[in-house]
Amino acid sequence: MTSSVTTTVPASVLDAADPLSHFRARFLEPKNGEVRAYLDGNSLGRPLAVTAGQLKDFVDTQWGERLIRSWDDSWMQEPVSLGDRLAHVVLGSAPGQTIVADSTSVMLYKLLRAAMGGRPGRSEIVLDRENFPTDRFIVEGIAAELGATIQWIQPQSIGGVGPEDLKDVVCSRTAVVLLSHVAYRSGFLADAAAITELVHEAGALVLWDLCHSAGAVPIQLDAWDVDLAVGCTYKYLNGGPGAPAFGYVSADLQQQLQQPIWGWMGAHEPFGMSRDYRPADDVRRFLTGTPAILAMQPLKHMIELIAEAGMEAVRDKSVLLTERAIALTDELLLPLGVEMASPRDPSARGSHVTIDHPCFREVVATLWQRGVIPDFRPPHGLRIGLSPLSTSFTELQVGIEAIRDCLKEIV
Repeated sequence: MTSSVTTTVPASVLDAADPLSHFRARFLEPKNGEVRAYLDGNSLGRPLAVTAGQLKDFVDTQWGERLIRSWDDSWMQEPVSLGDRLAHVVLGSAPGQTIVADSTSVMLYKLLRAAMGGRPGRSEIVLDRENFPTDRFIVEGIAAELGATIQWIQPQSIGGVGPEDLKDVVCSRTAVVLLSHVAYRSGFLADAAAITELVHEAGALVLWDLCHSAGAVPIQLDAWDVDLAVGCTYKYLNGGPGAPAFGYVSADLQQQLQQPIWGWMGAHEPFGMSRDYRPADDVRRFLTGTPAILAMQPLKHMIELIAEAGMEAVRDKSVLLTERAIALTDELLLPLGVEMASPRDPSARGSHVTIDHPCFREVVATLWQRGVIPDFRPPHGLRIGLSPLSTSFTELQVGIEAIRDCLKEIV
């Protein structure tokens, strides 16, 4: 496909030239035809068409027939085995460093708290004020718990943190820096490699939130020398509402860090029923309670779908979609007073585009009633979420034209 930042090429032509277009048939479409354009895959990805049958088979066989024996068959290893597959296909990391478990918030707490303990004598956490509320709230809670100091930074770039924002902040007092790889509001894509190197030069640890990049943007955790990372699996990984999070802990750190929530699944011998806690010798030590095995199942097929497509091809499609979204916005929406709130440089942008207008809260509510589904983020942002394997150029065109029409009615 040839990139075009204009709107002269019809959406149907772009769809016909899309080498990933056949993957759209793998996703479940609403049977009533009510949804005309789904532009919120960066909040909740569509289910795969095989998911219903997959879950039924799981209930009928692994749960219904094998019963508790399935723990010995495969379930005990699933948090790590599924984590290893996710690491290979999506995260650019070697086996034995990733687990699938908990919610994003719980995993953030566990790894951030472990990072603080791993840097004794350092009492500062660095975080940007534009980060997602959960990230900020978790940091505030840990700071209150430990008597630590938060060093807030205000990004200079449009909606995201660059190395220039950190160079005068990270110092010998810094224990850990928590940042989002892709900013939840603006879609800004951080230079993870450069920032990680800068943080390490100060002797601190870095924890990356990958929620808005995993499955949409190529990630190389090992090559970037990342310490810790957390992400959800219900956006571009299509694991379903409330699907478990994942956590990455570099092999170099696993014996140094102690996670704060001790539970039987993270123990050296979970079924040893020992009197005292002894953590597992590997990444399992970052587990706590019984894993949500049932909720992990939809993620398996999506990882294989991404493996089949290839992350580089996924990224190429994502760039074309976001470029097209920006071109359509320039032509159809900027004349109506809409402002672009995402980076225009594709190398600094993830897979969603945010636009601002004072009326967008009302616009989004109306669009949902009409089967066009973006999402709203205060104070007045409309996010156009573009899932490369399930979103078509035609769907994007329909969505932005609907935004234009609705805005004309309201303004």
